[in-house]
Amino acid sequence: MIARGPHQLQLRLPLVAAVLAMLAALATGPAASAQQTGPTPVAVSTVVSRSVADGRSFVGSVVPVRESTVGSTVEERVAEFLVAEGDRVEAGQPLAKLRTRTLEIELAGAKAELEAMRQELAELENGTRPEELEQGRAELARAAALRDFAQAARRRIEGLIRNRQASAQELDEVVSNAEAAEQAYNSAQAALDLLIAGPRAEQVARARAKVAAQEEVINRLEDRLAEHTIVAPFTGYVVTEFTEVGQWLGRGDPVVALVELDRVDVEASVIEDDIRYISVGTSARVEVSSLPDKAFTGDVALVVPQADLRSRSFPVKVRLTNEDAHGSPILKAGMIARVTLPVGPEHPALLVPKDALVLGGPSPRVYVFEPLSGGDDPALGTVQPVSVTLGVASGGLVEVTGPLEVGQRVVVQGNERLRPGQEVRILRTIEVEADGASPEAPAGDSTDAVAATGTGG
Repeated sequence: MIARGPHQLQLRLPLVAAVLAMLAALATGPAASAQQTGPTPVAVSTVVSRSVADGRSFVGSVVPVRESTVGSTVEERVAEFLVAEGDRVEAGQPLAKLRTRTLEIELAGAKAELEAMRQELAELENGTRPEELEQGRAELARAAALRDFAQAARRRIEGLIRNRQASAQELDEVVSNAEAAEQAYNSAQAALDLLIAGPRAEQVARARAKVAAQEEVINRLEDRLAEHTIVAPFTGYVVTEFTEVGQWLGRGDPVVALVELDRVDVEASVIEDDIRYISVGTSARVEVSSLPDKAFTGDVALVVPQADLRSRSFPVKVRLTNEDAHGSPILKAGMIARVTLPVGPEHPALLVPKDALVLGGPSPRVYVFEPLSGGDDPALGTVQPVSVTLGVASGGLVEVTGPLEVGQRVVVQGNERLRPGQEVRILRTIEVEADGASPEAPAGDSTDAVAATGTGG
């Protein structure tokens, strides 16, 4: 065997790596090339004409739909603090746990007492046992025998008295014994009757009331125990921590501050002259300067009918559905936004679905589909970018100004990575509904293939 030194091994390593890279390229090259040269699957919609009002932009801020400072309802020391700032929490999720050892001991004792009361109630409800009835009958028979014996003795002494063979004292004694035996017999008979009748209804009702009262004691203790676990009142994000493990909390002391960001409001101030055009449900378009590649549309959720006396403007809130990116909402509380609202006379305008807009460049643009001239397949064609200026929103549509025509088809899915002149194939046409909304793609639709390419808009 020929020994090879470290220097010879170092010379061979680059050669082996080059051979492996060449084999990998030969194995994957044709498939990758075919995937890149094929037409890109897209979904399209059409440019429509509608009458819309003139738009005006107002500066606003993103605010949570709900925010709450969650406090403690009891006084106790913090045993566990389960969240941190920035965490997303679900409604009902524990935020902190307070010390509960004393309450747990009280609850265990109350449950043991309840079990004893239930057993007493069961004993009353089950009535007299057969063995007790037998015992009662035996006592009655014994009392009857004693009564009969005492009566016989009395009769015998009375006969002796008539013959002057017994004293008056002896007569008094047997009379007393006979009466006592009669009373003992009556008592045994009454006891047997009670055993046969069973417990009184009042006794059973009293035992049931005791059980019910003890159950309420346990409910109160369990409620107090539950109060020692502080939970989130709604789904949101922790934005402030007010306590930590070991800290003593008083009644009403804050634990965390929560904000709901699954939906957000963009609050803007609308001047007095324009507020008459705005009502709940009015469509609005929102731009966020820190998210230049995102287009947002929503509806007015609230118009406050009280103006700021200094600016003579009215607060208006536009509600948006937030999006999640890497576990964090893209719209965060406090972001600056610009809201475009329809506040003027109506005019005819061209509109496209919001998803047709490609943002983030020098200007907004849409990709217009152009079928191949002389082609046999109407779903095959190319796309060309068209720069547009944005106006107001109308449902899921946005007003655009640019070199477009009614009926032109624009790409609404798969448009973010398109290039001018790129060849595409239409897999689905999304029709614009009468209210301007775009229907959702059903499960298993061909738009899944659009998303699978990684080029969906």
